Amino acid sequence: MPLSLPDALLMGLPEPMGSLARDGGVNFSVFSQHAQRMELCLFDTSGVRELRRYPLHGPHDGMWHGFLPGAGPGLVYGLRAQGPWAPEQGHRFNHHKLLLDPCAREIVGQFRWGPQHHAYEQGHPAGTRSFDRRDNATGALKARVAPPPQLAAGWHNAPRHRADLALGNRVLYELHVKGFTMQHPGIPPALRGRYAGLAHPAAVAHFKRLGVTTLSLLPVQYHLDEASLAARGAVNYWGYNTIGFFAADPRFAQQRDDPTAVADEFRQMVATLHDHDLEVVLDVVYNHSAEGSEAGPSISLRGLDHAVWYRLLPGDHSHCENLTGCGNTLQLSQPRVTQFVLDSLRFWVQQMGVDGFRFDLAPVLGRNRLGFDVHAAFFTALRQDPVLNRVHLIAEPWDAAGDGYQLGRFPGHWLEWNDKFRDTCRRYWLGHAVGRGEFARRFTASSDLFHHGQRRPQASVNFIAVHDGFTLADVVRYAHKHNEANGEANRDGRDNEPSANLGVEGPTTNPGIRADRLRLQRAMLATLVLAQGTPMLCAGDEIGNSQQGNNNAYNQDNPTGWVDWADADDGLADFVAELLALRASDPALHHDRWFQTRVSGPEERAMAWFAPTGGEMQVGDWHDAGQHALAGRIDGAVPGQPHHAAVLLVFNPEPAPLAFTLPAPASWRLLLDSSGELAVGRLCPQGAALPVPARALVVLREVQGGWAAATSSTPTSAAAIATPIAAIPSTPSVLPPP
Repeated sequence: MPLSLPDALLMGLPEPMGSLARDGGVNFSVFSQHAQRMELCLFDTSGVRELRRYPLHGPHDGMWHGFLPGAGPGLVYGLRAQGPWAPEQGHRFNHHKLLLDPCAREIVGQFRWGPQHHAYEQGHPAGTRSFDRRDNATGALKARVAPPPQLAAGWHNAPRHRADLALGNRVLYELHVKGFTMQHPGIPPALRGRYAGLAHPAAVAHFKRLGVTTLSLLPVQYHLDEASLAARGAVNYWGYNTIGFFAADPRFAQQRDDPTAVADEFRQMVATLHDHDLEVVLDVVYNHSAEGSEAGPSISLRGLDHAVWYRLLPGDHSHCENLTGCGNTLQLSQPRVTQFVLDSLRFWVQQMGVDGFRFDLAPVLGRNRLGFDVHAAFFTALRQDPVLNRVHLIAEPWDAAGDGYQLGRFPGHWLEWNDKFRDTCRRYWLGHAVGRGEFARRFTASSDLFHHGQRRPQASVNFIAVHDGFTLADVVRYAHKHNEANGEANRDGRDNEPSANLGVEGPTTNPGIRADRLRLQRAMLATLVLAQGTPMLCAGDEIGNSQQGNNNAYNQDNPTGWVDWADADDGLADFVAELLALRASDPALHHDRWFQTRVSGPEERAMAWFAPTGGEMQVGDWHDAGQHALAGRIDGAVPGQPHHAAVLLVFNPEPAPLAFTLPAPASWRLLLDSSGELAVGRLCPQGAALPVPARALVVLREVQGGWAAATSSTPTSAAAIATPIAAIPSTPSVLPPP
């Protein structure tokens, strides 16, 4: 039955922003501080034919609002804002442009780039100061009123409350919904590339097999492909170009033309993953929008109030301040913009069920006119919010400004991506110039960066590879980036990324090089998993996935950017699973308090470092640039408390084996050898010289009760126990957890 439209809107309520079906109608509210008139434009269900325009009431404290009785979910609408056209003052109102509600829960239409979407006349001698009078409504994106909001079932019982995760045992796994599922042989073809595919039993089985706890999804909010990409038939595969901050991206849904079905599929994915004790964290982009620079289109925020939503250059408001490298920068210091971001975050927690967020270019969130401020209003609001102060908050702690690198400076319980760990770990194992002191510092959660303000070691999110940069397999295959397929003449992506090809650029059939590459991958994975802090794996690294040397596959929605399951190294995946099981089984390997020089309390552990001679590292040892091997002993014995066996980690990044004298007075049992050359479970007497294989990390545990107790309780012959380590044949690389 056709909707009977009244002659005028009722007053309505200024909160919440967006459209809300309630009380027998729909309430509309939109923010614009400088608009002089705001119109609500209603369309038929196809979004093609305009039915009626209504002026919204207001402004009231910058809010324009109205109530449409008799309307409900499914109503399609857009906005038109009238106001000054004064680009030199930052004002770019153009009522000829239909605008998308920035708080749209559902978005309809297929956006196609064209000059009609720009508020200025492209090609005009006056440039962005000219004025375009074409109407763009036919091809503009439009909002659709969503069903009444409901809390996602069980969101408050998300697995982040599990006791084992509270002890620092969280393991992040960064993945792309399509990239992970698109070539997975166990996922039905119809579900590949879809939210439902990520929740399929085959995908869940892989996550559980590895032992990861938290999935960190690349952007899933509604995004647009940049005009430059669309012009050459390419896409923004990663999705860091958001325009719909409250809407799930339909490209990952089975019914992508039905926004309600898209949201339902996303919610079901999260609920299924929660059922399997897997957390879901979203990579979100609140630093810029898809509208680009002042030369970009007027799709939503720009047309509503360009001068408030975006940061403008001081003294020249005709230009956007570009602190993101993407053309514009959202102005989080503006209270209504902060409110908008908080509302969006709460939506994804309360209505979509997610457990937290990783913030792209996060310093933007804390910027005012003086620069980055750890006490910025946005951070304060997050800490005080009764919903958001309980979810995971993870920062990418740099943006594109000159003072954009803010690693270690985020507040409260934030976690931060630690690129210093990445580069130090790579350089250490690949033979580049890095000292033992720098490596030891990064291995113990970078206390120089995070040991302040009551922050804990888990604040350091350690990683070897992530979506941008080489995959782990390519770190040991390529000395140079190979991004030619991106269409940017190999100028994009990080230059001089720490990597090594071991003599051949790219794939090789040379068995020696292949073995060395695998050995280095295993050593770096072991370092990542066993380091203090929060480890993060990049999807595919556990199976040796390669991108053929492309270290910026942002527009590679093809096998280059998808995980290659056909050539999966199952042995490497087993090794990662064993590593994570070992980490989970021993509190010393996921200790979330800062190591002391000596233990004085039940919650403490001490860390001591040793040279290959078996003596503790001295000042001269730390500064000896010719030596790289070392060992770290984690002690946990406390007088009057139950005994916790010490753990010894031995690092040999050299290309040759090294005899390492095990520190006295303990005897040791071998738990792990990343190279796979040494037998695990065997005993090593105190003071023995352990031949540590080349490019290997070895882990041993102190034998409680000493050598005699261990040998008397070991169900093997004395002759087997006394076998020299060098003569022991290769066995499984990790001792199963007790």
